[in-house]
Amino acid sequence: MSIIIKEGTKVMIQGITGRFGQFVARNMLDTGTNVVAGVTPNRGGSKVWDIPVYNTIKEAWDEHGPIYATVILAPGPVARGALEEAVDFPFDTILMEVERVPLQDALVCVAKCKEAGVRLLGPGSAGLVSPGKGSLGIFGSPEELAKVAFKPGRIGVISRSGGQTSTLAFNVCKAGFGISTAIHIGTEQVMGTTLPDILPLFEEDGETDAVAYYGEIGGVMEEEAAEIIKEGKFTKPFVPYIAGRGLPSGIRFSHASAIIEGGKGTAEGKVEVLKAAGAYVADAPEDIGPILEKVLN
Repeated sequence: MSIIIKEGTKVMIQGITGRFGQFVARNMLDTGTNVVAGVTPNRGGSKVWDIPVYNTIKEAWDEHGPIYATVILAPGPVARGALEEAVDFPFDTILMEVERVPLQDALVCVAKCKEAGVRLLGPGSAGLVSPGKGSLGIFGSPEELAKVAFKPGRIGVISRSGGQTSTLAFNVCKAGFGISTAIHIGTEQVMGTTLPDILPLFEEDGETDAVAYYGEIGGVMEEEAAEIIKEGKFTKPFVPYIAGRGLPSGIRFSHASAIIEGGKGTAEGKVEVLKAAGAYVADAPEDIGPILEKVLN
């Protein structure tokens, strides 16, 4: 199994005809994703990698629906409009692989998805990959990277950093395991789906044995995840690494969402509550593989 995307899942891409859209489409096809349509206004009737392009979501939906997920690649200033068009249709998941979405727009996007009952990944999420089944976004390709970092297996990977998603998956695979699903939840100040939202999905997945996580300072996601573990909503081994230990209040680290405010969101505080909940906290990313070996073997 996997979470969110399954083999054969129907997916479409908004903004498929741009340079980045073509790149993402090629990547998703290479990971086995069933990309059935693309949407770019005024480009209807064309094709990208033999994927038909439509002017509107309605045209694509009428031809290929129901469609499970859509990937939004529209630039930040117009991303909200693309999402507002999408939530009028019963997608299960929307990935906003878009950075620098204005904060007010991001808040509206999150609110509209909650109201519509649609899972929103992002804004600022690079997506996810379930090796051997498919992907949303950029992960899982090219083949040389997939062979060392995205081998099929039974370990879930969650990351607040796009780049560290691949690093974490590589460390998992280096230890002799493979990946069930690797997901980047996003780096913006506001995110539609967070760590506490994802853990229960891995709990329900019969083919995920444990979850590795890359976290950072800022926010309270890890503290909320600790509560979920304490409540028994996630019972599998959880192996997190929290970056940014020792940073003083007011220092921004790596991403817009990673900033300590008023003494909250410190790496030390996150480590403490996660350990208290029973998580196997790693001191460095390269320790995650050996910890998984010890816990699972």
